[in-house]
Amino acid sequence: MSKLQLIATAPMGLEAVVARELNELGYETKVENGRVLFSGDYIDICRCNLWLRTSDRVLVKMGQFPAKTFDELFEGVKALPWEDWIPENGEFPVEGRSHKSQLTSVPACQGIVKKAIVEKLKLSYHTDWFPENGPRYVIEVILLNDIALITLDTTGPALHKRGYRRHATEAPLKETMAAALIQLSRWNGHRPLFDPCCGSGTLLIEAAMIAWNIAPGLRRSFPSEHWPVIPKHLWEEAREEAFDAVRDDYP
Repeated sequence: MSKLQLIATAPMGLEAVVARELNELGYETKVENGRVLFSGDYIDICRCNLWLRTSDRVLVKMGQFPAKTFDELFEGVKALPWEDWIPENGEFPVEGRSHKSQLTSVPACQGIVKKAIVEKLKLSYHTDWFPENGPRYVIEVILLNDIALITLDTTGPALHKRGYRRHATEAPLKETMAAALIQLSRWNGHRPLFDPCCGSGTLLIEAAMIAWNIAPGLRRSFPSEHWPVIPKHLWEEAREEAFDAVRDDYP
């Protein structure tokens, strides 16, 4: 199987931090506005969802092509290998954004993308009806300067939702942002860390997780864990590796 094209989304201005994380995990990266591109296999979807501290989501780049008309958008989406990812009972909602493009109606674009995927799946499964009561596959169409980027979300709820927080303060600091601030400070677990404006303790919790090398995604689940295309043993392997990597030499 050829390598998958993957995208780690990043808050504007923090792309370099996300890229550094991916580099440390062993990936070669290409930085663009709001995202970092890299390649990998199914196991890398698992590992990156578990380990990335500063990214918002891990996406599969399904395709990118010019789309100035609805016909171009339809044909471009239909040509993509949806049958390799979405089973016959898969649920596949479509989200969208458009900026500086001739196709300005986002709802219309979402409808075109949905229709194109349905038509492609009809050819593969030889049916006209899809119950959409199975695993969830969130698809996004992003139109920028008349170029359509089609992605598949492997993460679900954004990665800042670590799973350790039940309640948020009035003005919460996102966990991904807290982790980015810590990494930008070059702090490490051998130095003291003080947070006089502690709030709900997000900076301190994220620092402790960095010091102990705790993968931030260990306490949560991901929709791609239920995708038939990604063998369950890969998720088990990635989680086992993450548990084994936890340090126990800090007080």
